[in-house]
Amino acid sequence: MTQKSDGMNYAPQGKPSPVVKPGEFVFAATNLDHGHINGQCNGLTEAGAQLKWVFDADTAKAEAFAAKYAGAKVARSLDQILDDAEVKLVAAAAIPNLRGPLGCKVMEAGKDYFTDKTPFTTLDQLDQAKAVVAKTGRKYAVYFSERLHVESAMFATELIEQGAIGKVIQVIGLGPHRLGTGRPDWFFKKEQYGGILCDIGSHQFEQFLTFTGAQDATVTNATVANYGNPDHPELEDFGEANLLGDNGSTNYIRVDWFTPPGLSTWGDGRMTILGTKGYIELRKYVDVGREKTGDHVYLVDEKGEHYMNVAGKVGFKYFGQLVLDSLNRTENAMTQRHVFKAAELCLRAQAAARRINC
Repeated sequence: MTQKSDGMNYAPQGKPSPVVKPGEFVFAATNLDHGHINGQCNGLTEAGAQLKWVFDADTAKAEAFAAKYAGAKVARSLDQILDDAEVKLVAAAAIPNLRGPLGCKVMEAGKDYFTDKTPFTTLDQLDQAKAVVAKTGRKYAVYFSERLHVESAMFATELIEQGAIGKVIQVIGLGPHRLGTGRPDWFFKKEQYGGILCDIGSHQFEQFLTFTGAQDATVTNATVANYGNPDHPELEDFGEANLLGDNGSTNYIRVDWFTPPGLSTWGDGRMTILGTKGYIELRKYVDVGREKTGDHVYLVDEKGEHYMNVAGKVGFKYFGQLVLDSLNRTENAMTQRHVFKAAELCLRAQAAARRINC
């Protein structure tokens, strides 16, 4: 059987949709520890940004990455990037517990920062980043790819903003992933990856805030476990949590590392969004009709049932908005408050989680 992708190098691509002129927005990439850096840089370059520098402690990795982008060069050090006044933003996918400190260093150097999720592994790191943002005025942006780089999720965002299903009262988010083989050592060390609710669960918490409009939430239940990986005792391969939003909306998430080898992709991500006038079901990566792609939206409203394949039709406007926000000091892509609140919720859930002894 052919080994299928485990998502470590998930790198969505969209149609080029430049919002700036060539050379107008220059950025750099560093700490290529997670393959999500590919999706981050793809999104930025499709928005017209120019990748000038790439740095990683593994020079061969940096060289291979730079070769994918016209004009990109390998930097001698992170300081060479931070000393370049032309660089406006630094994208990174560091080991999770290093993401917060790296972001603070980038912002202290006068650059905006765009990190892979999860943005932090401790509440102390979150507090430090808040302080540096307040002091420097720089941006701490996060790649919540399961919404920002998934067309069905972006389309659902638009439908909800238009009132298609009324007031959203509950979100159920399922985020299964394939563990696969060849994961780096840090992936199995709790101090470094932060825990399953902190890590992959961060996607679902961000989507809950977006779809419901809640400004805050209470963690009412959280559970983690290691059901199937006794050789890696610090790994949490299952997690679930419930939230109660400050506007009365509720949330249930389940994340896990149990996607079997037989699935055609790394995880069958699903979401059901219940409103007072209808509901939306998202099949992000796998379609039950067995078409080749996911990105399917099933909308039921007062007028009937609507099945929509939105792959290649919606695009990924977040990246263009992020580029323009960095240039214009605006908050159209995502507010800083939203970023930090999503991070806070996953950290709170992780801290409150009861671990099942298997």
